[in-house]
Amino acid sequence: MNSRKKIPLRKCVVTGEMKPKKELIRVVRSKEGEVSIDPTGKKNGRGAYLTLDKEVILTAKKKNSLANQLQVQIDDQIFDELLELAEKETR
Repeated sequence: MNSRKKIPLRKCVVTGEMKPKKELIRVVRSKEGEVSIDPTGKKNGRGAYLTLDKEVILTAKKKNSLANQLQVQIDDQIFDELLELAEKETR
């Protein structure tokens, strides 16, 4: 028996790396098309995972990775919030 708990892995939409879910931040699009940051990973809707790293977030913004993944226009405010979260992580 494997006593170690299985760590859920998710793929970062920018880097394509598989990482433990805890290391990534989830951005979710609701049925209504609203985009929000989902730190709990439990919100309903289509989710996309991003590595909490300034460079990755800026790349996602530049290449529209999130917009393509969630098939919706992403507000700059979402990227600002993500960058703030990334700043807190690195401290």
